[in-house]
Amino acid sequence: MDFLAESATTRLIAETVALKCLTFIAGTPEALSRFLTASGASAEMIREHADDPGFLSAVLDFILSDDDLLTEFCGAESLSARSIHLASAALGGAACG
Repeated sequence: MDFLAESATTRLIAETVALKCLTFIAGTPEALSRFLTASGASAEMIREHADDPGFLSAVLDFILSDDDLLTEFCGAESLSARSIHLASAALGGAACG
């Protein structure tokens, strides 16, 4: 079920989706390497900022910037790309629409 596309996206739901994205990225070595490089973050910084809405917004923007990664994540979580866009918008991300 694509719960984000069917209801108003709350900040809590958006943060949950972003944390799922972060977990997915962390479990995909190539994506994790690219995320760390792009963000300048370290593994420790990720742990420290995993509850920061701005950081979670950056996670969503990162996954939205890579169509293949987005498709893989959405398939694994049974979500639509629109759900990720809505979550990004709820967290104030740049990649909304």
